[in-house]
Amino acid sequence: MRSRKGRILATVVMLGSFAGAACAADGTGVTQKSLWDLFRATGVVGILLVLTSMVGTALLIQYLVNLNAAKIGNPALLSEVDALLGENDVDGAYTLAQADPSYAGRVIAGAIGRSGGGYEEAMRGMEETAALQSFKLNAKLSYLSLVGNIGPLLGLLGTVTGMIASFQVIETLKAPTPGDLAKGVYESLVNTTMGLFISIVFLSAYFFMKNKVQDITLRVNNSIGEILSRNLSPEAQKEGGAAR
Repeated sequence: MRSRKGRILATVVMLGSFAGAACAADGTGVTQKSLWDLFRATGVVGILLVLTSMVGTALLIQYLVNLNAAKIGNPALLSEVDALLGENDVDGAYTLAQADPSYAGRVIAGAIGRSGGGYEEAMRGMEETAALQSFKLNAKLSYLSLVGNIGPLLGLLGTVTGMIASFQVIETLKAPTPGDLAKGVYESLVNTTMGLFISIVFLSAYFFMKNKVQDITLRVNNSIGEILSRNLSPEAQKEGGAAR
């Protein structure tokens, strides 16, 4: 048993010696570059990639703060409008909703503004306004998608320009080695890596925010539809007349 362990240990030592000799064959060995060294090799394109990621991060933070259920749906506004419509104060409800810049305020104002034509006309006003406001929200979110799509394109640009510069250097050498080519290639590929990372992060964030906003707007539309049905439908008008 000891003899077997000794042979295994000797084999490991020999392999380690060969590996060390191979690494130190040129007297230098392999030096691992730091992240900062790799970034400096990206050049101007690397700076553009960092600026792109900063813009995307700022947009994402802004959307996370402003595009939520409280800001889009504004439950307090819907409650006040519901109470005013219950008191048959249509003008007061319209004025209150029109003064509110939220998605819910715009949609319910669009519905009440056309309630003079009846309940069905108010529902059509709600649907048309909701479609318009949803388009505006999605257009705002599309900037995240733009950042996610620009990232890999900038990375590819940096890779191509880096390889062009690398081949220009190799062209001036009398006896270029594989190392001369490899150095320029891996430094250029850092741009591609950064671009792909930006794409993965911000495209994922875009689809997450898009689905979140669609879910919120759908629930807000349902709530507004219930308010209109409860206060402006023919059945509600009959009940209100009977009560009076």
